[in-house]
Amino acid sequence: MDIHHDRGDIVLEKENEQQRSFMLVDGMALLFRAFYATAVTGQFMVNSKGMPTNAVQGFLKHMLTAVNQFSPSHVAVCWDMGSKTFRNELFDGYKANRSEAPIEMIPQFDLAKKAVEAFDIPNIGLSGYEADDCIGTIAKASAQHSRVSILTGDQDMLQLIEENISVLLLKKGYGNYEVHNPDSFYEWKGITPRQMIDLKALMGDTADNYPGVKGIGEKTALKLLIQYQSIEGILENVASLTNGQRVKIESAVDMLHLSRKLAEIKCDVPISCSLDDAVYRYDREKVQTLARDHEFRALLRMI
Repeated sequence: MDIHHDRGDIVLEKENEQQRSFMLVDGMALLFRAFYATAVTGQFMVNSKGMPTNAVQGFLKHMLTAVNQFSPSHVAVCWDMGSKTFRNELFDGYKANRSEAPIEMIPQFDLAKKAVEAFDIPNIGLSGYEADDCIGTIAKASAQHSRVSILTGDQDMLQLIEENISVLLLKKGYGNYEVHNPDSFYEWKGITPRQMIDLKALMGDTADNYPGVKGIGEKTALKLLIQYQSIEGILENVASLTNGQRVKIESAVDMLHLSRKLAEIKCDVPISCSLDDAVYRYDREKVQTLARDHEFRALLRMI
């Protein structure tokens, strides 16, 4: 009887794991996306207190639309905590091309976190690391006992895909997603998600301001990775490359290795998020109070 009972517990636990789905939200990606979608036409949605709310309202719409569509049992939001991270120590020029946040955006960072709190969703971030690193760390730890999805507009996150981790890439508008798992990613790019790090190292990243190998674009980088698997494989076979490829790569070996470090999302950041803290259920009255106080009319309609 005891053995049978234990087995029942194991089966039940496995069923619970199948039902658990943890959505990690890339707060910065959604907030900036929402801000620029309306800022271009000057629709800052300033409330009666003089506070612009366009980014926060758009962020909430993105998040709640996805939650409604994918029905996660658990949700957490990750944020950047300041502009300097360990990557700036590795490379001075990292993200140096980024201008300051627009003035209408600045008060909305704290307001967005306040809105997330009203839904009893954890806000997660750690000084010295990017939101990506927090997402990577929590996703890898949580994938052992739940299905994880990452809601973002940032293709850098694709490197995190594995059997129990999918990426929901936001497309134009609301409620449009490109959902990627290991199979769909391989079908799309012809490489594995982990090879995405080497792909970025070869190509560089204009948004994050590191060069990779000048003159090597995505098409060439993919071809080399399909043939040689990794940066190490390419360097071991550098004599087999075309003359142009060889010259470009040999003149940028140090930058290639550095770019790989910059491209890789750290998945061992000293941070954690208990599933118990991330259960998705909220107090409607608390959310309505927030929506009324800050005049989030769209949120009042949504809930």
